[in-house]
Amino acid sequence: MTITHKERMRRALTHEPVDRIPTQINYTDEMREILCRHFGVSPAELPAHLDNHMLRVDLSHKPYLSEDGLAIYDWWGVGWDTVIEGYWPADAPFANSKDLEKFNWPDPHAPGLLDDAARIMKADNGQHFITPNFGFCLYERAWSMRGFETLNVDMIKDKVFVEDLLEHIVEIQLVLIHRFIELGVDGGYFGDDYGAQQNMLFSPRQWRALFKPRLARMFAPFREAGLPVIMHSDGDIDVIMPDLVEIGLTVFNPVQPEVTDHKWLRQTFGNNLAYYGGVSTQTVMPFGSPDEVRAAVRACARDLAPEGTGLLIAPSHRMMVDIPMANVEAFMAETSELRVPAHSC
Repeated sequence: MTITHKERMRRALTHEPVDRIPTQINYTDEMREILCRHFGVSPAELPAHLDNHMLRVDLSHKPYLSEDGLAIYDWWGVGWDTVIEGYWPADAPFANSKDLEKFNWPDPHAPGLLDDAARIMKADNGQHFITPNFGFCLYERAWSMRGFETLNVDMIKDKVFVEDLLEHIVEIQLVLIHRFIELGVDGGYFGDDYGAQQNMLFSPRQWRALFKPRLARMFAPFREAGLPVIMHSDGDIDVIMPDLVEIGLTVFNPVQPEVTDHKWLRQTFGNNLAYYGGVSTQTVMPFGSPDEVRAAVRACARDLAPEGTGLLIAPSHRMMVDIPMANVEAFMAETSELRVPAHSC
């Protein structure tokens, strides 16, 4: 029986039998241009060509450039570097001020904010698994508005300000979360990086005091609606993984093999956690051979989805321009062969 990409992913994320492991490939704007040229497809055709199962929808917002063109501003008022590939804040609105009340906070109740999301969902007609994009959801949103180093100092020297800033962010996010759920999304997607290559960026105690209860509040509406919660968090956060599962995390991304042992995850959390990612964009995708990419795909599926489900297999992060096309093709070829017995779905 043929099932939609949406249903295949829904089943995989809830550890139900699937006909094959669903796949996803995300990419930067610069890499999108290279992929389109290589495969001879348009940007609109690229996700289908890559066999992507998930669509992330964003708020309807027209970014604007700084006068010098070096920063592009998001819905929250943060300016992002336009020169460097990736995400590099160039202008933080609270860099030199702690006056939260005078700031012109964005209005989560504003009409039209979900117009683009609604249009995409209508056009998709239930074919793909659609999530709202709550990237930079809390800690990252706070430091992008205050400055990375400055916020981390504030977390030690001025926790009252940090708590106040986080509360402003959470209250806005909760309004948006409820609006997206009412729109009919299939799950929640959050992004908030807490880890470095070894250990966390700050203490687990601080995380549990400042972020855990607020993440729980943001996860709760999705879980109460019976929807999965996907969260991206880079780096070594093994010490707080049980906490994340406790407050409702159901799908962990990016599952970086350099920092998190895949076998440990399966042994520790069993079917209480599903996974999204798993194939390294730090090592094997940019620097390995096509055969090594194929081997990495097989190892990821073996360790994270030993029963043939519970995984959305993907490069661990957005692909950047350092990844050779031969390795992209190797990833696609190997994932297309990740079939499970027909009688299991």
